[in-house]
Amino acid sequence: MRILAIESSCDDTSAAVVDDGRVVLSCVVSSQDAFHAKYGGVVPELASRRHLEMIGPVVDEALQRADTSLNEIDAVAATNGPGLIGSLLVGLNFAKSLAFARGLPFAAVNHIEGHLFAARLGDKAPAPPFVGLVVSGGHTDLYRVEVDYRPRLLGRTRDDAAGECFDKVAKMLGLGFPGGVVIDKLSRDGDPNGVELPRPMLHSGDDAFSFSGLKTAVKTHVETHGEPEGKALNDLAASLSAAIVDVLCAKLFAAAERERVSQVVVCGGVAANSMLRARVTQEAERRGMELFIPAITFCTDNAAMIGAAGQALLDRQGPSPLSVNAFASLVKGIAP
Repeated sequence: MRILAIESSCDDTSAAVVDDGRVVLSCVVSSQDAFHAKYGGVVPELASRRHLEMIGPVVDEALQRADTSLNEIDAVAATNGPGLIGSLLVGLNFAKSLAFARGLPFAAVNHIEGHLFAARLGDKAPAPPFVGLVVSGGHTDLYRVEVDYRPRLLGRTRDDAAGECFDKVAKMLGLGFPGGVVIDKLSRDGDPNGVELPRPMLHSGDDAFSFSGLKTAVKTHVETHGEPEGKALNDLAASLSAAIVDVLCAKLFAAAERERVSQVVVCGGVAANSMLRARVTQEAERRGMELFIPAITFCTDNAAMIGAAGQALLDRQGPSPLSVNAFASLVKGIAP
């Protein structure tokens, strides 16, 4: 099945053409990072307007790059949540209108499920059951993915997500937006033990996370020692990264051992972080587990992962009704 997929949950407008849920024929992403940088974060209303401008050209480019036409598309998929409601509605309504006009089946895809399915966009795919860590600017969640690829929530952050912590600290230090990329770059020349920072909920004995206190600890350090520059800034960035990575790794592998699975998935925008990728690779090898982590291109928001998840959704339960609406937040985990 050839799926045209659309993703517009936050500030990136993306469209992709995916065959059989695995083969990416094209994936186009129009980033708004530079557009929102002067505000220090995403402005929802401006993001929605930008999606309206870009959705048509991005879909056209995805079809052109895939050397295909709408006549060769078998289904349409789009993200319907969670995310910024205005942004979601642009992509969702475009996709539903296209599916209706062409008489094609439609799949409404949960954004988090899309991240989990990004691990299937490679030469080798995980075979469920496995434990997946979804870690991004808006989410830090642990899931057990069952044999039918249905995710079951194990635990999530109680406040800030890991990526949100990176972004807020970067804003505090005047490093720009998006902050995770800048902090990752600074970390490579820093000492991860240079600044003593807490590991929130490291020994809580459950699958929950919390990163707001870590952000506060960095603020306290800066107020005590002054604005860091040079080596001090590198050390602070590396120490923050190490604190977050320590918690993420400990929770992920503890859950995998408890659930008695031999495969783990790490996905989402923070999965592009170099320290996290190195640590989970080392830990998986040490524990004899198989790690699946998407190519960096498919870690951040993209439509190819929505196409992969859309294929699984259509196989599992058939088309979504065209009356399906967008939803802004996850209350009970993955939406059916």
